[in-house]
Amino acid sequence: MIGFYNYTVWLTYLSLISGVLGISFAMSGNPFGAVICLLISGFCDMFDGKVARTKDRSEKEENFGIQIDSLSDLVCFGVLPAVIGYSVGMTDWYFIPVFCLFVLFGLIRLAYFNVLEAERRANDGPRVGFQGLPITTSALIFPAFYLLRKFIPGSFYLVYAFVMILTGCLFISKIKVKKPGNKMVIGFCITGLILLICLLCGRYL
Repeated sequence: MIGFYNYTVWLTYLSLISGVLGISFAMSGNPFGAVICLLISGFCDMFDGKVARTKDRSEKEENFGIQIDSLSDLVCFGVLPAVIGYSVGMTDWYFIPVFCLFVLFGLIRLAYFNVLEAERRANDGPRVGFQGLPITTSALIFPAFYLLRKFIPGSFYLVYAFVMILTGCLFISKIKVKKPGNKMVIGFCITGLILLICLLCGRYL
């Protein structure tokens, strides 16, 4: 079989599986399950790079890891948030351009990041930050706004659409984002756990 299947890519594969499962949940009328899957994909993506760097990989393995990570990110953090929006009732025609632009901006951001990453590796320069908002921030942004659904039922669709447009524009903006250190990664994980607890409490209590 073509491809690589060692442990350095397992978390990326798991992230993609969670993203596809989330899309399935959303399309079957279960946006709550889809949002949980979005969080799970975010957790997997948070550590896949750290796991990959524990192994001395060949150049082909490293390039493969970069490409599948971006392809997985597009599904999990680009397509899935758009499908969640559709599943909660954003089915009017004027929401469709919002979904399309969000996914398109995510695609452009990931492709451009791959170009910059290839240049960085060719020059052996360490990565100190990102240009534009990383698409993986979708894993925290949209579950957080999904929590508002019960509090602003009348305007939730417009808020969700606005957040999608704003986030998509930040994907392709020229803002500089510092690469998260260990403390920031821990902060992201704690935030994700808090969101998960809030979502579960809102669902079952």
